Amino acid sequence: KKEEDIIYNVNQINSNSYNSGKDKLKSISQYISILYANLFQKALSANELVEITDCITSIGCKEVAHEIVLSNFMNKSGVIMPTDSLMRADVDAFLEDTYKRFFIRNITEAEREYFTNFLETHPDVSVEMIYTAFSLSNEYQFY
Repeated sequence: KKEEDIIYNVNQINSNSYNSGKDKLKSISQYISILYANLFQKALSANELVEITDCITSIGCKEVAHEIVLSNFMNKSGVIMPTDSLMRADVDAFLEDTYKRFFIRNITEAEREYFTNFLETHPDVSVEMIYTAFSLSNEYQFY
């Protein structure tokens, strides 16, 4: 006896990737300008942009160049970021602000759960480390 096809009447849901729409790689000057604006909350001068762009193009590995530029930015005075104690006091607000600041999107619940657990189990992780990870992430490389 042949069984009938079973229909479960499940509603189809269309979902987008967490970074949907981000499919264009930032140019070197875009990456530098946006990174500087995210860290210092002001625009980078044209002269500095040209100097840093020339420096990055002279280095063979783009990832290493980005790490060097980011490290130099983090060592400058004027980087605007919350203190570690402020981050620990309100992890949810810190995560929401960080995702909006760097990825220009809301945090998903899975990401919130992961980072909340990660920060609870790693008390030595600082705001600077989090900002560095976001700045060097694959999603940050695209717009």
